[in-house]
Amino acid sequence: MKGTKQVDAAATLPTASWEALVGPLRPFLHQVTERLHAEVADFDPAISQFVQYALASQGKRLRPTLVGWSGRLQGKLSDDHVTLAAIVEMVHLATLVHDDILDGAQLRRGRPTLAEHWGSNMAVLVGDCLFSQALKLAASFPTTEVCRASAIASKNVCTGEIIQTTQRGNFHLTREEYYKVIRLKTAELFAVSCEMGARVSGASKEIAAQVRALGEEIGMAYQLYDDALDVFGHESTAGKTLGTDLGTGQLTLPLLIALEQGTEQDRAWLMTHLPEWRPELNGALLVLLRRNAVLEKTQAEIGLYLDRAVKMAQSLPGGDGVDGIRGLIDLLTSQIAALGSSTETIDAVVAS
Repeated sequence: MKGTKQVDAAATLPTASWEALVGPLRPFLHQVTERLHAEVADFDPAISQFVQYALASQGKRLRPTLVGWSGRLQGKLSDDHVTLAAIVEMVHLATLVHDDILDGAQLRRGRPTLAEHWGSNMAVLVGDCLFSQALKLAASFPTTEVCRASAIASKNVCTGEIIQTTQRGNFHLTREEYYKVIRLKTAELFAVSCEMGARVSGASKEIAAQVRALGEEIGMAYQLYDDALDVFGHESTAGKTLGTDLGTGQLTLPLLIALEQGTEQDRAWLMTHLPEWRPELNGALLVLLRRNAVLEKTQAEIGLYLDRAVKMAQSLPGGDGVDGIRGLIDLLTSQIAALGSSTETIDAVVAS
């Protein structure tokens, strides 16, 4: 089954709320955009159009935003922060390009993926080029710290993707195994964005470690929210076909909760249908999940990560950097609370 990943969870964040949150960072984010486009010019003209196409698939730039707010914890933002944000975003874009190949995704944010447009072979190579360009940029720093952190983050992200790929079709997946993948493939880039953003501003290793842990918690919550959207979201707002993860044999938190805590009959139904999932089963699945209060349990689990993030933020130095990070946590909290909040939305899917 081919996926249609038009947007990620960031695209579902309310635009007005997001704009208010990143308002103070707007000049910085504009510089990051300019830097990314300047990096395209560094590629051979024969491939620059492919890289430019990949850049156009960017979302709300959560990771550069985390670089910006973390950088403002103990200082002002500099050109080094712009460079760091561009590095993280290129690594992220490389993973998106490769993800779309692995998922067989046809669309991302309403247009053909790079793989769909030019083929998987081209997409693999473009993703590799983005990884390489990011590490080249990281090597421009006077110390090896940023380069080392970027290389480790890239390795961890790829490791998470490999593990996830090997676990497709494993319907006995444990929650611990699932969380390990999320920590590697998503939370790692959130963590390194926060850690290095603070370090480039001159923060101590102790403060940077605290910010890194905070970023990891936010990253875990964000990916769990994105996975929950695949089940509880509505296509007009989530921007993607429901059940894409199930169609590729991936278990996510709502299904894991149902398999752990559902009735014996419901677990048997899931184990019968999961190996060969069909979109027409989505309605029956939502009925099953509602019957077992899976939405509420999913929201509670994601809330634990955000609660820890709030407590971590309270121990950081003051300033608008902390305010920005807290604002992002609050925005994610509101979106998680809104998951499946419209009975009409769920009933529309159930009836389809």
